Amino acid sequence: MIGLRAAYIPAGIVFAAIAVFSALDRSNRKRWNNALFWGLFALSFLAGDLIGDFANGVLVIAMVLIGGLGGIGISAPATTTADERAASASRLREWLFAPVLLIPATALVGTLIFARLKLAGVPIVDPKQVTVISLAFGAMAALGLAVAVVKAPTRATVDEARRLMDQVGWAAILPQLLAALGAVFALAGVGHAVGELIGRALPEGSRLAAVAAFCLGMALFTMIMGNAFAAFPVLVAGIGAPLIVGRYGGDAAIMGAIGMLAGYCGTLMTPMASHNIIPAALLRLPPGAVIRAQAPTALLVLAANIALMDLLVFRF
Repeated sequence: MIGLRAAYIPAGIVFAAIAVFSALDRSNRKRWNNALFWGLFALSFLAGDLIGDFANGVLVIAMVLIGGLGGIGISAPATTTADERAASASRLREWLFAPVLLIPATALVGTLIFARLKLAGVPIVDPKQVTVISLAFGAMAALGLAVAVVKAPTRATVDEARRLMDQVGWAAILPQLLAALGAVFALAGVGHAVGELIGRALPEGSRLAAVAAFCLGMALFTMIMGNAFAAFPVLVAGIGAPLIVGRYGGDAAIMGAIGMLAGYCGTLMTPMASHNIIPAALLRLPPGAVIRAQAPTALLVLAANIALMDLLVFRF
């Protein structure tokens, strides 16, 4: 059965190549910092499931120390000039979008097809991970198509990946760290503690208050953790399951779907979310510029989610 390693191994190979090329880049005075950082990151993908929890924890601490103390240098590998890129874009036109669109197309088709493929009654692809695996296949197919369309040398793919990842820097490991934080919170019983505190504060019998507390809590915890998936188990254990579903008989599916949307509103307003850090780093925007642009929309959508959940969750 094809499992998550089918997605992790290609990513690990890419980061290992970035580490090797970083070590060979004499123009970067922090090349050994870069090589060690991306090498450890590659190891987490290639052998993270083999080395155990303690070793993974040590690996992450080492990466944090490298990124926080020594820092990562910005590489400047030789690449095309602005005129060459403009000429290539003029020649390729709409074909430039083909590799980008291939990734979601492959993920969608793979999700629908791979889950049904079986060999001797056994699924060929792990049904629980079919979307992630399809996404990985889509990324690899898009890379092959991009090389064929642009006709770039093979090394250019690693050089451009290295340039982009160096600009992103330590923020590259933020999603993994925040996901781990969510698991720690859940195991520590934070959800139950939150539920007890909020349950005492909420007016007895007020379904709207429970819905508002759940949605606002999803947004707030997501802002703290930077990830709605990390906040979800905490708030469901504390408010969603015992109050909205258990006490007031709300629909669990609607509660979960709209609750996640409320959490995503929080991701638009926090520097902990990688998608607020990475664009700013790549485009060299002022600190907080992305969040300031997104916050008004996030607040409006959050209010709409509260109203929508109150309207729907108790009707079905």
